[in-house]
Amino acid sequence: MKEKAVILLSGGIDSATAAAIAISRGFDPCAMTFSYGQKHGVELLRARALAGFFGIREHLVIEIPAHIFRSALTTGSLEVPKNRPVDDVDEIPDTYVPARNILFLSYALALAESIGARRIFIGATAVDYSGYPDCRPEFFHAFKEMADRGTRAGVSGNGIIIETPLISMTKAEIIRTGHRLGVDYSLTHSCYDPGPDGSACGSCDSCRIRRKGFRDAGIPDPTRYCGEDGNQ
Repeated sequence: MKEKAVILLSGGIDSATAAAIAISRGFDPCAMTFSYGQKHGVELLRARALAGFFGIREHLVIEIPAHIFRSALTTGSLEVPKNRPVDDVDEIPDTYVPARNILFLSYALALAESIGARRIFIGATAVDYSGYPDCRPEFFHAFKEMADRGTRAGVSGNGIIIETPLISMTKAEIIRTGHRLGVDYSLTHSCYDPGPDGSACGSCDSCRIRRKGFRDAGIPDPTRYCGEDGNQ
């Protein structure tokens, strides 16, 4: 019997690649996706599509009340920043969702301990990211320490491992890894501010990092951007 693992599956490039890595290592995945009041539902649809693509039998969608977050991703009065320097990691942008990964990992930790999974996979990266404090290695080390002290698995010496296989990779390295593992990136979504038809805006932080990642990886970008035809 394969060892179980919980995979946080958002519908984006990073979580899809982390899922592919977990599956390639022989784990039996249980996927967890969160609906937390995003302004659009595209990423939830893509997460479901990815779960089907990977043949994941158990896929949980967790509802978190939107009104507890103030973020450009959830709050109508805040606009998604466009065309800002994406390498400015000293400024935390308005797309930061307060304590998001703390909440996500807490749910994943509860599920992992309940089903006997020893590992949680999350597609966080500290290289090509937008300055979010909960995507850094020190955050995950601190969360692991907390989990070891606050769970039965942890205090009994069988603490749950937080797997961050992409943490030191650039976006290009992530895309090459997923490509090698057969990930269909046309199923993924990255844009913070998609059009009504689901096409990507092309100018938010996430779109710009995605486009650069495919370009640097030398792999065609399957994304449909607003006002553009075909692969970009």
